[in-house]
Amino acid sequence: MVKHIRKAAVLGSGVMGSGIAAHLANIGIPVLMLDMVPNELTEEEEKKGRTLQDPDVRNRLARTAVKRLLKQKPAPLTSKKNIGYITTGNMEDDFEKIKEADWIIEVVVENLDIKKQVFSKVDQYRKQGSIVSSNTSGISVKQMAEGRSQDFKKHFLGTHFFNPARYLKLLEIIPIEETDPDILSFMKAFGEDVLGKGVVVAKDTPNFIANRIGTYGLLVTVQEMLKGGYSVGEVDSITGPLIGRPKSATFRTLDVVGLDTFSHVAKNVHDQVEGEEKKIFRLPEFIDSMLQNGWIGSKAKQGFYKKEGKDIFELDPMTMTYGERKKINTPGLEAAKQMKGCGARMKALVYSDDRAGTLLWNITAPTLAYSAALTGKIADSITAVDQAMKWGFGWSEGPFEMWDSIGVKKSVAKLEAGGWKIADWVKEMLGKGHESFYLHENGKTFFYDIKSGDYRALQENKKNIHLSSIKETKGVIKKNSGASLIDLGDDVALLEFHSKSNAIGFDIIQMLNAALDEVDANYKGLVIGNQGKNFCVGANLAMMLMEAQDENYFEIDMIIRQFQQTMMRVKYSSKPVVAAPFGMTLGGGTELCLPAARVQASSESYMGLVETGVGLIPGGGGNKELYLNHIKGLPEGGQADIQQAANRTFETIALAKTSTSAHEARELNILTAHDQISMNQDHLLYDAKSLVLALYEAGYRPPVKEKVRVVGETGYAALLLGAEALMLSGAISDHDMKIAKKLAFVIAGGRVPYGAEVSEEYLLDLEREAFLSLVGEPKSQARMQHMLVKGKPLRN
Repeated sequence: MVKHIRKAAVLGSGVMGSGIAAHLANIGIPVLMLDMVPNELTEEEEKKGRTLQDPDVRNRLARTAVKRLLKQKPAPLTSKKNIGYITTGNMEDDFEKIKEADWIIEVVVENLDIKKQVFSKVDQYRKQGSIVSSNTSGISVKQMAEGRSQDFKKHFLGTHFFNPARYLKLLEIIPIEETDPDILSFMKAFGEDVLGKGVVVAKDTPNFIANRIGTYGLLVTVQEMLKGGYSVGEVDSITGPLIGRPKSATFRTLDVVGLDTFSHVAKNVHDQVEGEEKKIFRLPEFIDSMLQNGWIGSKAKQGFYKKEGKDIFELDPMTMTYGERKKINTPGLEAAKQMKGCGARMKALVYSDDRAGTLLWNITAPTLAYSAALTGKIADSITAVDQAMKWGFGWSEGPFEMWDSIGVKKSVAKLEAGGWKIADWVKEMLGKGHESFYLHENGKTFFYDIKSGDYRALQENKKNIHLSSIKETKGVIKKNSGASLIDLGDDVALLEFHSKSNAIGFDIIQMLNAALDEVDANYKGLVIGNQGKNFCVGANLAMMLMEAQDENYFEIDMIIRQFQQTMMRVKYSSKPVVAAPFGMTLGGGTELCLPAARVQASSESYMGLVETGVGLIPGGGGNKELYLNHIKGLPEGGQADIQQAANRTFETIALAKTSTSAHEARELNILTAHDQISMNQDHLLYDAKSLVLALYEAGYRPPVKEKVRVVGETGYAALLLGAEALMLSGAISDHDMKIAKKLAFVIAGGRVPYGAEVSEEYLLDLEREAFLSLVGEPKSQARMQHMLVKGKPLRN
């Protein structure tokens, strides 16, 4: 049996094929990507005198796909350097190379006959024991394997990635009857631990789980829009974040996916089901018209929405013309918006009789009934259905979790009164006195098992840590309004932020100091992490602006001084401190990570010192620590080029450069070679805790305090040359130049000679003075105000 996947082959270089190849490359797995041999020359190839026999022509499809990876947005690659893991070829000249692969992934056109031809060839060239899978989105996996060898079938399954492969969490794995159970277990663990996916095991049915229910829900919504006389914009105004769905809601989602793709998925189910279900999966006439017109969505710049300049217009399906976007406004809707939690909002809305509530009930009711009817057919458990919808479609609650939120008994009564057929197992569950699909007891989750007719404990990957469960069973060690100190077990503590947007204020600084005291006395180390939307968006800007406008500079100086001192305590803590960033980790969030003994970052970490965007410079030691990271990267011995380190530090902070991944954060020297990256964000806290324990067991000692060599006045002049050139060209404003001068002075180390050695405390004093002078500037305050109100930088 395969125990490692060291090399992979991807057959097909389209959007999905190249995306999967890129995701494997991001992990560091070498990938061979093959595609067909073109049957005609491009105009450019003809001009160059190429023939169809030239290797670069024969490999054109895969080679072009690799080039496209470097330009695509959102970026499929976590670092452009990862492109080196992908080699290309074609399916005629290079097919025998698949024998080197431990995993062969087919991603060709969704046509059963073509897929069977490809697998026939794979069976000839693959090595015994290699795993083979199809990325099909709905074709029968069993039929694809017909006629193949026994070893092929034993190692064959469906592995349905969702697009884009780097960002969407869901991976549906579809075994066939002959699939070796050990192979299924291995691929599930590999998907979670290495690929970083949320894996669900699906049955070999049309469109599997997520696309089956998701497409049904979208089509029900379209039909209800037509039936109820709602507009595209009105539907989207209540089917987005309000009820725990993505911002793209219903019709913007269809525009992003593409009507061509959506229609293919819908047709796949339509052609394989009967009766009422078949009617639901038949596309309305106006969508057929949109397809004929080429109005397929974002890639055609026209779909359910059309952008003209800065204005966005919605399609009227009755007239097939575009008009002003509309929203639903009802008293019930406004009341629901004030409630916390999408479950509470859903419950309030589906039982209200106003226009918004009627729409929401009429699209929710059939989706719940349909999900219950399919459970057992498309998946073995309700958890697989819920997880598939959350990970594949971005729902905050799956159908059965949503059902619990609105009340199962009450909603079933309303469903039956409306003529909806309820699955027998749901009625049996209620008949036994069970009124919810899930139970939460003593930090554990139990789900109703349709096979046994009783509750079973939810089995999860041991690396999934849920802070809410830990707090429920163990409580917290200490807490205040901004943060809580939690016992993670194994003598490791965790500091969790829970301020608004996890912004750093005095309360978090206070709790961090208390955490360091507690850990020093009683624990092996500390993890700084949380499970909010983002790790930390920076300092509490509103508080800072308010104090500045009131001219409370003594108060600001005290807070910044305490922040700096606390970061120094983190750096020189006697016990290892590991920061676990994810998502937006900006400004002060990055400053929290820089002095930590190590960083265990989620692969999707967007890190940067972005303070210049609000008219400031980093104030918590970020300038110093980033400069030190650059110094560490210089060659040892001789006269290291500290000017280069200063230049790169200045450029990164002045331009507010932000990484689009943890790998890019390494390239910006925000993360070092010693820091680690977690592909699966669900495993982030487990990995961070393991890193704390590894450092402790290795006899961790804090770094020795050393002087810092700086570039001084000579280097300061060099740093300003580039900024002055930008100002002369009109690229930056007078205020930008003022900020640049302050920043350059801090990084250069002030008025000292080149190569002078200064203390960290001296650099922190320079930084704090510069910060205080900028926070008092009216133009900086205007930038801060603009960011708070508009959510984007002001250039003044």
